[in-house]
Amino acid sequence: MSARRKYWLMKSEPEDFSIDDLQRVGIEPWTGVRNYQARNFMRQMQPGDGVLFYHSSTEVPGIYGVAEVASTPYPDPTQFQKKSKYFDEKSTQEQPRWELVDVKFVRKLQRGIPLDEIRAHAERLGEDFALIRRGTRLSVLPVTAAQWKLLLSLE
Repeated sequence: MSARRKYWLMKSEPEDFSIDDLQRVGIEPWTGVRNYQARNFMRQMQPGDGVLFYHSSTEVPGIYGVAEVASTPYPDPTQFQKKSKYFDEKSTQEQPRWELVDVKFVRKLQRGIPLDEIRAHAERLGEDFALIRRGTRLSVLPVTAAQWKLLLSLE
């Protein structure tokens, strides 16, 4: 019996890596996550899980595309690269602290779903929807199947 498909929202600053970049390359390792809670979410990911691609730190933050998890979690190589901004001196090959998954492009949305519009549906999304909860700044967030369906219906 296969595991049930899970859903996620993954944030990226578009000047660093956008949905257009993912479309161009097809599959990309999701490097640089350096928050333990976000890392723990990534450890739960499996190939085929759905991803809402969210642009953050931009004029109009919001969901701009759909992707899917394309690999099981594996050690993020940037933690070992001394010249990387994601280098972690406490990480070793034997005991890596940070993991990543590969993310595969599925499609760009017909129109972006701005954060303000997402907030307008807060009641329907429920209080467990972390993106609109005050103080939540994680770059990787779980999304329920119902939230996934509702958010994509806004497209």
